Amino acid sequence: MQVTVQSARKVDLVIDAMRARIASRQLGQGARLPSIRACAHALGVSKSTVVDAYERLAADGVIRARRGAGFFVAEHAPPLDLAGIAPPRERAVDPLWVSRQALDGAGTAGRPGCGWLPADWLPQAALRRALRERARAADHELADYAAPQGAPALRALLARRLLERGIDAPPTQIVLGQGVTQLVDLLCRMLLEPGDAVLVDDPCYFNFLALLRAHRVRVVGVPRGAAGPDLEAFDAALREYRPRLYLTQSALHNPTGTSLSPALAHRLLQRAEQANLTIIEDDVYADLDASAGVRLAAFDGLQRVVYVGGFSKTLSAAARCGFVALRGDWVEPLLDLKVATSFSDDRNAAALVHGVLADGGWRRHLEQLRMRLADASAQVLQRLQRLGIQPAPVPVGGLFAWCELPNGVDSAELARRALARGVLLAPGNVFSTGQRCAGQMRVNVAQCLAPAVCEQLARALDDCAR
Repeated sequence: MQVTVQSARKVDLVIDAMRARIASRQLGQGARLPSIRACAHALGVSKSTVVDAYERLAADGVIRARRGAGFFVAEHAPPLDLAGIAPPRERAVDPLWVSRQALDGAGTAGRPGCGWLPADWLPQAALRRALRERARAADHELADYAAPQGAPALRALLARRLLERGIDAPPTQIVLGQGVTQLVDLLCRMLLEPGDAVLVDDPCYFNFLALLRAHRVRVVGVPRGAAGPDLEAFDAALREYRPRLYLTQSALHNPTGTSLSPALAHRLLQRAEQANLTIIEDDVYADLDASAGVRLAAFDGLQRVVYVGGFSKTLSAAARCGFVALRGDWVEPLLDLKVATSFSDDRNAAALVHGVLADGGWRRHLEQLRMRLADASAQVLQRLQRLGIQPAPVPVGGLFAWCELPNGVDSAELARRALARGVLLAPGNVFSTGQRCAGQMRVNVAQCLAPAVCEQLARALDDCAR
């Protein structure tokens, strides 16, 4: 019986591997599948196992056999299925499912697993003033398309703010977009081809993983420590995979809350130069960083580093506006792609962002926000520690704490139990390419202040122990 079960699992392994290659378009319509011998060698299974797998795929209409020629992908390929591209995962640790649960409002008792601030932490009075001012704009301002590069006034303001972080990016090298996710998507379209290797931190922001699936690239995780990525693992990945891109966050990293050290930043840039590697630096949490902080774009001068930022974490997630600062000769190709895929931005969102940032109270709002987050972090971590949940490491700012669960507790199981009690969690493996974070979870301290959150979390921990 055991031999039969093991054989069935090996057949399923081959089927999953072929389905993933077809779903990711690595094998397009009419493409020939690897020979039975080659597939058996590549996956470490017997030729009879591959024959069984191919026969089942043919029975399902996924592939077709041609006598004397082999097996080929059916002419009508299935629609792109992001969930089918990655190795199979349980829904609790699937990036797409977790994102959708958060956006759909799951977690009636609390949402420590979501990635944004409560609405009443945001500058509502300044937003309303900016909305009233925008309502008085000329008709064409309210109704016409925006210029491809985005509002000049906002780009000029952003250029001045970037200089304060040591990043010299004139307005001509700044492009506005509909949030960080859209801009990273455009950059991937510009810089990558299907099958390219892309380095990410392990763990990393889970929507990076979902987005990269859509580009049908090979995602390679590099372990992330308190000071940044593990350099030995980074070097090994450069040698083995020859990646085109490294997608990372230098400051207040999501999910670990860590920031890159200056020494490690210099070493990373040296390696990027040697390996002809482009780095996308997502700095969406910049305004929550009270320290001077390290920015790769500041050290690099926008030669190999593309710098992306936005306002969803500090101003409003409903005003979809972000920006990218990049080298001058890449601006035109990016604008062409932007026009081809989205045609224009929301100029009203850009005007709203400019109105709030130009408001005299913006810096005061940020200072108060950082202080409020620090207070929330102290309170929440104390409550979590009483439950045996420890921050590792202790965060120095920002929204997130990366926490170790009590011995033996699986964060995916805890997430399921907690959601049944109305609390939305973000289990560790949703952030991990290597699925090495089962005993960890990301906690949004701003979403944990209500006493009911930790009360229900304690009950969910008890449920796991039974």
